[in-house]
Amino acid sequence: MKEKIVQTAGRTQLGDFAPMFAHLNDDVLFGEVWNEEAIDVKTKCIVTVVSLMASGITDSSLAYHLQNAKTHGVTKEEIAAIITHATMYVGWPKGWAVFRLAKEVWNEEVPAMTEKDRYQNTIFFPIGEPNPYGQFFVGQSYLAPVSTEQVPVFNVTFEPGCRNNWHIHHAKSGGGQMLICVGGRGYYQEWGREPVEMTPGTVVNIPPEVKHWHGAAPDSWFSHLAVEVAGEETGTEWREAVSGEDYGKLK
Repeated sequence: MKEKIVQTAGRTQLGDFAPMFAHLNDDVLFGEVWNEEAIDVKTKCIVTVVSLMASGITDSSLAYHLQNAKTHGVTKEEIAAIITHATMYVGWPKGWAVFRLAKEVWNEEVPAMTEKDRYQNTIFFPIGEPNPYGQFFVGQSYLAPVSTEQVPVFNVTFEPGCRNNWHIHHAKSGGGQMLICVGGRGYYQEWGREPVEMTPGTVVNIPPEVKHWHGAAPDSWFSHLAVEVAGEETGTEWREAVSGEDYGKLK
């Protein structure tokens, strides 16, 4: 025997205040539409979840319909695929919000987002893996290749307070480096000059043979694209770390 969907929330919560709304909710939406037989209840549950997700509804009503979807046979694997597919069309933040509710409904704890995760959600380029040149940095940095052909481009990310040592890009001809800030806030400084603050959109052109350093502000993550300028007999010479006294003067 086919299950009949019955809803009484409209009359229970709004029967006296808004009787017409209660009637439409209980008798029309759930009484007629949800019991219409052209598509099964499981499919209606999926359509409803995606519709609420697309509308940005991530409150208790979505939690109810996620639970309803689980009750009517939507598996954990299916809901994960449904939310992922819908995210491609309705937006990444909505996908994150719905996944957090879905994991609660399917009885899986949601791990707390790390500072790195939260920062990653604010920038376009990947943070990447721990920087293999970490011995030349104070603090933790990360490296992600953006382009390894034609013009080498890497996204370098610094945790708050992280900076690289003083260094020089040598070249017989050409050479040097370009930095393009893509997230957070940081600094670039040439030897003997004042530091230059870098925020998203800041571009710094570094000539060859100039001693310099760059890194995050004390209170902010920082990411920049590092663009290698082609040259002859190029190489990087790493020097001493930026002193804590000099770095401590930054804000």
